[in-house]
Amino acid sequence: MFFILFGLYAFSQDGIIKGFVYEKDNGNPIIFTNVFLEGTQYGAVTDVNGYFSFNKIPGGSYNLMVTFLGYDTLRETVTIKSGDMFTKQLYLSKSSIKLDVFEVSSEKQEAKTSVKMSVVKITPKEIQQLPTVGGEADLAQYLQVLPGVIFTGDQGGQLYIRGGSPVQNKVLMDGMIVYNPFHSIGLFSVFETDIIRNADIYTGGFNAEHGGRISSIMDITTRDGNSKSFGGKIGVSPFGAKALLEGPLKKPENLGDPYISYILSAKTSYLDKTSKTLYNYVDTAGLPFNFTDLYGKITFNGDNGSKFNLFGFNYTDNVNYRGIAEIGWRNFGVGSNFVLVPMYSPVLVEGNFAYSSYAVDQQSESLNPRSSSIDGFNFGLNFTYFILDDEIKYGMEVVGLSTDFSFFNSLNRKIEQQQNTTELAGYVKYKWNKGKMVLEPSFRAQYYASLATFSPEPRLGFKYNVTDNWRLKLAAGMYSQNLISANSDRDVVNLFYGFVTGPDNLQSTFTDEDGNTRDVTHKLQKANHLIIGTEYDLTRRISLNVEGYYKRFTQLSNLNRNKIFDDNEENSSRPELQKKDFIIETGDASGVDFVAKYDYKRIYFWAVYSLGFNNRWDGIQTYRPIFDRRHNINLVSAYTFGKDLNWEINGRWNFGSGFPFTQNQGFYELFNFSDGIGTDYTNANGDLGIQYAQLNQGRLPYYHRLDLNLKYKAYFGSNSEFEANLGVTNAYSRENIFYYDRITNDRVNQLPILPSLGFSITF
Repeated sequence: MFFILFGLYAFSQDGIIKGFVYEKDNGNPIIFTNVFLEGTQYGAVTDVNGYFSFNKIPGGSYNLMVTFLGYDTLRETVTIKSGDMFTKQLYLSKSSIKLDVFEVSSEKQEAKTSVKMSVVKITPKEIQQLPTVGGEADLAQYLQVLPGVIFTGDQGGQLYIRGGSPVQNKVLMDGMIVYNPFHSIGLFSVFETDIIRNADIYTGGFNAEHGGRISSIMDITTRDGNSKSFGGKIGVSPFGAKALLEGPLKKPENLGDPYISYILSAKTSYLDKTSKTLYNYVDTAGLPFNFTDLYGKITFNGDNGSKFNLFGFNYTDNVNYRGIAEIGWRNFGVGSNFVLVPMYSPVLVEGNFAYSSYAVDQQSESLNPRSSSIDGFNFGLNFTYFILDDEIKYGMEVVGLSTDFSFFNSLNRKIEQQQNTTELAGYVKYKWNKGKMVLEPSFRAQYYASLATFSPEPRLGFKYNVTDNWRLKLAAGMYSQNLISANSDRDVVNLFYGFVTGPDNLQSTFTDEDGNTRDVTHKLQKANHLIIGTEYDLTRRISLNVEGYYKRFTQLSNLNRNKIFDDNEENSSRPELQKKDFIIETGDASGVDFVAKYDYKRIYFWAVYSLGFNNRWDGIQTYRPIFDRRHNINLVSAYTFGKDLNWEINGRWNFGSGFPFTQNQGFYELFNFSDGIGTDYTNANGDLGIQYAQLNQGRLPYYHRLDLNLKYKAYFGSNSEFEANLGVTNAYSRENIFYYDRITNDRVNQLPILPSLGFSITF
């Protein structure tokens, strides 16, 4: 009640203009575009909802203007009087005239007035500039070219962001938590590109608006269905097929009237079947991956821009390594969110409520079965108030979840946990623009009710505009989380990806690198971030961004692979590291990322170089985690050509230094002494034992891969489009290492050259 009353009444000001900008053809918001009063300093950039607000406007008549590349400029006369508050819905029409040069950049204005530290904003346009795999552009492929992001493999690979493991990355879709956003074959995510409106990827140093994770945030917003007419898209390729339908359930009678729309998408993979014929040189039994994704959303839009959404999804995966293991998982969720525009207040109110679940099972001939599940709800309220270029944002979040985990380690010791937990959080953020300086202090109060643990988390963002083209920036903060992964950071590839919360069976003391022993006073994972960077516009079209970062993981929880005794009274005298299910670790991640971008007319070029250092201390030894890739390079280019600009060629080249791994030192006969001290070891046959070298002291060979793509588009009328997509993954068939069989010394490689031809029709 305090939040709502504070938002509605505390900030009333004279001379306020607020509203939304929409695309006239389909009613969808137009994001990140300029709205301003002509000839004045009053203006704003629309957010992900298409919302804008600026205030403290002196009385008088003004021309309210909206400019955006590809659309006709909108100009509307408004008259402001003392105490006036305008709520405007503005509609842009696509340009009917092609101009030789027309350049309006909201991106540069946002760079001057926002900290924008370690964040990349992604739209479907950027995703589609990458070479597509199997004819399908996908967010998972784009994430792999971002600075500081390490991807560990085409099959069962995971994303590691600036030293953080996958469980330390929080993934949100319209405010709903998605616990596993990637499919078994690492080329695809669960998010259909055609339903994405925007994705904000924070690789570190994020402000107090986000919490519950200690490494990164992926905040994905989906678009609304077409409010004016029925439409859709159908696509097919050797990897799979997809379909999308959208349209109005209730059309607006006039421009700006209320409406109801829907959007539905379905995607399935049949690579396990087509690969037997098309890619039998990879595996005669076929590639063992298949998945099915279903998503639906209904939007209720009011006459003043207020909006309410209902949505749901069901994502399933199955992997069948014949004779080795069968793994399956399922993501399910339903949720709602809303945007509320109070009539007499400049505050924008947003909220969400969602339920989601994830479950994974693994069956193997050689190992005991494993299973893990997590389900729960999350609820949030956010209030945003705009004061010219300044902004106040505050809100609350509640998360409740339940986990169920069962696992056997390599010594056949069972590790299991069932847990319920609740998290409560409140935050406030203030963005202050003063001359050349932007200051963004924020604070998050995170309370883990089930653990009775309070975590105060101050954050700070700062930017200084040295010149019009050169900017310095800094971000720092403290972060915590309760959720941990049910697999070890030492596993190279592990498709069994489960979750546990605040482990009960955790060691009570921890010895640091200096030999000092401390008590373990909480069960949380915690980290501190410090990031320093600079942005420089070399020319109007070439920009350079450099960021150096340091993440100190002050406490991590990891699965104890060294457990050899049950934790009971009989073993009470045993060391904790030999009987506890989970162990405490600390770690460091540091590095520097360089990003260069060129985007003008028909040419797009993106270059990223990342230098990273990662280490972990487990109480006994320091080791390099499996994602410690020292050098990583991504080059992306796209060129549009043809009389009607309907041809496009693009390419991506990735180079990465080798991952660490633990080497074999030798083999020996391993006796299990099944008959105790009476075992006749002179005549008994033992198992094959492996003597390992020091943990992760070796390095795998370097990785590099070239992907190419050629697209052709043909238009039929104003709303129909045909696209043919010819692509090749791993164009020069580089033999990149997947893993070695330690016993037979056989080498298994990542995916070889994979040509594909895909087609899609939009109507």
